[in-house]
Amino acid sequence: MLAVSRRSPLLRNSSYALYRSFHINLPLKSDFAFVFDIDGVLIRGKKPIPQAKPALELLNKNKIPYILMTNGGGVSEAAKAQEVSHITGFPNISPLQVVQSHTPMKSLINDPNYKRVLVVGGDKDNARKVAEDYGFKDVTMPIDIVRNNKSAAPHSMYKPEYFEKYSKDIDTSIPIDAILVFNDPRDLSSDMQIVQDLLNSNNGLIGTKRDFKSWKDHTSPSIPIIFSNNDYIYANDYPLPRFGQGAFRMLTETLYNTTNKLKPDQNLDSLILGKPFKLQYDFAHHILIDWNARLEANKSHESIQNLPKLGEIPETTPFKKIYMVGDNPESDIKGANDHGWESILLRTGVYQDEDYDSIIAKPTVGVFDNVEDAVKTVLIDNGIKV
Repeated sequence: MLAVSRRSPLLRNSSYALYRSFHINLPLKSDFAFVFDIDGVLIRGKKPIPQAKPALELLNKNKIPYILMTNGGGVSEAAKAQEVSHITGFPNISPLQVVQSHTPMKSLINDPNYKRVLVVGGDKDNARKVAEDYGFKDVTMPIDIVRNNKSAAPHSMYKPEYFEKYSKDIDTSIPIDAILVFNDPRDLSSDMQIVQDLLNSNNGLIGTKRDFKSWKDHTSPSIPIIFSNNDYIYANDYPLPRFGQGAFRMLTETLYNTTNKLKPDQNLDSLILGKPFKLQYDFAHHILIDWNARLEANKSHESIQNLPKLGEIPETTPFKKIYMVGDNPESDIKGANDHGWESILLRTGVYQDEDYDSIIAKPTVGVFDNVEDAVKTVLIDNGIKV
């Protein structure tokens, strides 16, 4: 296990600088594969993108491996697979093909620095259920702290029935070890307040404040915080992009930096998962290798997944090319380009043609109207008739 302690230099804004090797030998059959973003590529909000189903059917027909990698989350991988299957009308998506922004957090369950965690974001108490399903033993949510003392978040929008259904009694004498932001906050005022309290607490003890003068490095929070993605905006079925978790990160940093009187060139130390960071692409690469091996061995219905340790990169791979298909230049395209994948940009999500000259990263394959057009082009380029 690659431990991430509360004082680790790995807790910096980006991705891990240190990686360990993970060796897999697989027979070469399909030498290319696909990784699809979900929102803006296969679906928009709760509505299907019509070309998604035929695109996935075409890949299944030609036995081309693929997985889904989204910066969304807040639910289990099984729930996300079921949701995408239901919306697209394509019934054959496995939970083992889904990498959400917080999926790599599974690798922290045996780390002694993450025994008691505050999980932030998501609807109802779904994020708590996901964290517990991953294997975290002691999971607290902001609503639990507000239930204990409603003055902790005086502008909370929680209704009495929310406390009854989604919160639990907690022992406030036991410190929180780390903050894991699984998904976009639903009660922004409460989450913002509770997170700031803990970042500036006395070693994670609820309702306390650390000694500002004795804290040598003010960029370092009292306990680590991990954001599962950095998407500033995302696409749903509304005509304009909506703010995502990246906006919450910006608020968190601004409040922390102001509270701790940081200089303009200083910033809150944190770790950010998700696209476009290397850790997420390496993790997804492992999942893709594992899925390909299952397909070759006809074991795609087995439920136990081979997961890499956090920060491991594949030493070998059966793929000469991996095609990342996305709608967001700042996450999908930049991440693919930075880490040696091919990139495809679609017009069905965040991206607009008038922004092409100013986008942060240009797709290596091109811009397409929809996912089906992109898949057909790649298959033809690789000598497969469609």
